[in-house]
Amino acid sequence: MSEISEIAKLEGVSKHYRMGDTDVTALDRVSLSIAAGEMVAIMGASGSGKSTTLNILGTLDRPSEGRYLVDGESTDGLDDEALASLRNRKIGFVFQSFNLLPRETATANVELPMMYAGVRPKLRRERALRALARVGLETRSHHLPNQLSGGQQQRVAIARAIVNEPRLLLADEPTGALDSTTSNDVMRLLTELNGEGMTVVLVTHAMEVASFATRIVTFKDGAIVMDVANRPREFLEAS
Repeated sequence: MSEISEIAKLEGVSKHYRMGDTDVTALDRVSLSIAAGEMVAIMGASGSGKSTTLNILGTLDRPSEGRYLVDGESTDGLDDEALASLRNRKIGFVFQSFNLLPRETATANVELPMMYAGVRPKLRRERALRALARVGLETRSHHLPNQLSGGQQQRVAIARAIVNEPRLLLADEPTGALDSTTSNDVMRLLTELNGEGMTVVLVTHAMEVASFATRIVTFKDGAIVMDVANRPREFLEAS
């Protein structure tokens, strides 16, 4: 049997910040491996290190010490342009606040990552429409964000995150701005994407959101204090 490949791997990663006259350690020698096909929830109180971890996983921040590998590729020594290229090819992002351009249609918002990747306009449009169909918004492609509900806006954001078919999908409190019913709908969509083979890592403070994951990693004071397998909520509900 072939070994499961690691999509993301932190090796002894620390992150230090300078705040005034004080040195702050946000992460303290964290090692974490995420295998292909996992759905991992990262939990912890405010200031525990979970958001810093997500930023490093997304190459939006760099470790002060240690090493980070994406899909087997070390990020050591990569300049900002190389990191941006790596992000665009292999990582998708979903944010709590959706981060949609308010004056652009759903389709145009989904096209954005492909513009940065230099995809020609006709192919951009085709792929954007496919991604919107995948999240159930094929009839809302010409709508502006303010013409969509919060749940629909988050689905547009997910379509944008997956349009380049990333190896790793990162979600930062993806249901934080949604009601419980809409939150469940979004989590089921992320679960479906994971079931199709996409690796998903999400930061959440809510156990009901983390319960959809196959693994829960808990941070405290910049370190991992618990890392356990989880029987996903969708499976439990189907039993």
